[in-house]
Amino acid sequence: MTIWLTGIACLALGLVIGAAFASRLGGGPARVRELEEQLRRLRESDRDYRESVSEHFSATASLVKQMTESYRDVYQHLASGAQSLCSAEVASRLLPANNESVFENAPEAEELGVLPPKDYAARADPSRKGALAEDFGLEKPGREPDDEYMNQGENR
Repeated sequence: MTIWLTGIACLALGLVIGAAFASRLGGGPARVRELEEQLRRLRESDRDYRESVSEHFSATASLVKQMTESYRDVYQHLASGAQSLCSAEVASRLLPANNESVFENAPEAEELGVLPPKDYAARADPSRKGALAEDFGLEKPGREPDDEYMNQGENR
């Protein structure tokens, strides 16, 4: 009988301790409301941040447009000044209306000897496969590897 009483007492004590921990950790409806409020504030903060970023880039685009227009105005001012103050040859090269404008007749990259990099390596022997070939460096089945290649590892 003592075993039964001890078991029931331990069960009751465990239930009381479990209930105490559950009430402290769970928090109930107040904790849920607090978390919902925190989530609402975070969403509002995120929305405000996104609006701020959009406004920033909109203002940046407007400023770049103004800067481009100002550059064009300065260029036109310089070109008209060159037309009235410089010789006809220099003025005609600076004015954008002429086909021989300084900016329109800039030499091409090929004329300057500058070429863009190639995405492949040139081969010394055109009959051999290049490094980008799908089967480059793969041994064909049934073919013995070169003895010279295999012996290279032993000589090192």
